[in-house]
Amino acid sequence: MIAVTTLEENLEFGFNLQREEPPRAKAPSEAPLLEQLAGFAEFGAATRLVQTQARLFNGQTVSVPTCINEFWTPKQRAANSLHEVSYRACFKPQLPRFFIERLTKFGEVVYDPFMGRGTTVLEAALLGRIPCGCDVNPLSVCLARPRLAPPTLREVEARLAGVDWRDGDEWPEELLVFYHPETLRQVSALKKYLLRRKVEAPLNAVDGWIQMIALNRLTGHSPGFFSVYTMPPNQAVTVQVQRKINAKRGQTPPPRNVAKIICKKTKQLLGDCGKKERQALAPAARSAILLTAKSDATPQIADGSVSLVVTSPPFLDIVNYANDNWLRCWFIGVDSAAVALTVPKKLEDWQCVMTDVFRELFRVLRPGGHVAFEVGEVRAGKIRLEEAVIPCGVQAGLEPVLVLINDQKFTKTANCWGVDNNDKGTNTNRVVVFRKP
Repeated sequence: MIAVTTLEENLEFGFNLQREEPPRAKAPSEAPLLEQLAGFAEFGAATRLVQTQARLFNGQTVSVPTCINEFWTPKQRAANSLHEVSYRACFKPQLPRFFIERLTKFGEVVYDPFMGRGTTVLEAALLGRIPCGCDVNPLSVCLARPRLAPPTLREVEARLAGVDWRDGDEWPEELLVFYHPETLRQVSALKKYLLRRKVEAPLNAVDGWIQMIALNRLTGHSPGFFSVYTMPPNQAVTVQVQRKINAKRGQTPPPRNVAKIICKKTKQLLGDCGKKERQALAPAARSAILLTAKSDATPQIADGSVSLVVTSPPFLDIVNYANDNWLRCWFIGVDSAAVALTVPKKLEDWQCVMTDVFRELFRVLRPGGHVAFEVGEVRAGKIRLEEAVIPCGVQAGLEPVLVLINDQKFTKTANCWGVDNNDKGTNTNRVVVFRKP
């Protein structure tokens, strides 16, 4: 587990400052959420109201109001540029923003127990809330924390100028299917530099940022990555698969300038990070609790301290996060096979795991607090996880308020994999909202 201070200490010393509320933040409506969604028509369509039937573990059936509409924009880059860090199966920043604006106030705690790349954490910070996150994968903290305290481009350039790019102890020859020999030398040198700095002390804001950028530039499908053409950056293929890709395309890894690519990506991520955004992020960075731990055991988070949970758990075994992130784990010195990820194949096993998580969420939630639990679609819609997750929350003591189905065209994932829109992959966001009595 990684935790420097408790949430109670952060509330007392780190976030209790006089600040102005971010200008983009909306004051939450006094109307109940169901009423707000029933009258929602910002994109020109009226909300359809239906009922979701779910069978509880005691055999009883509950009927939950369900709202279907396009509730946020499908545009890929409509949010702050700091979010543009790739990770498998992550949701758009508009999803947590939708609930944060409607269910929390300035200065309240927003928590994500399956943090991933940190979308909820970052969006909460930008909106003047206290961010809290947890993930069993150590990569999550590496991806999330640096964007709460972004350095300047000049600071990044200066730090990279001090790296000895010839000083690499490792020479993993199998990685030459991804990298030109000179590029691999630079990647290995940067890895050694960062790991050495981490042994001396926790990575500071600049080094943490450089590590985060490097993790996202290791492999990809354009000259903006360290590697030759491969799959999108949220999924590192195996060495064997990359050999086949190279042979099929008749390609060899070209030389890349690692420092130059890191600076270019830094400039892009900082595109929307002005004075106001930095003012919002600074106190949030000091107060944030980011844990590497199992989501069903988080004693660092105080009882009744969280106002809103916005999260998306693993959808059964649909995504193999360990395999996808093996190269990223190598770069930070972690054995990906040793990370105890939750990937149950059977629905009943998944429900057992989620019920334990909900019990912990019940503990950390304040009375009247909410959980927005996004479950997407799995196995071509044959399994409706929104129906499966309702009994988990009820078993833990939470009340199901509604199901939100965000129904719109998704294009990015479909195009990457060469399939038609709304044919394969996730076509809708399906969010079950619970409330603690």
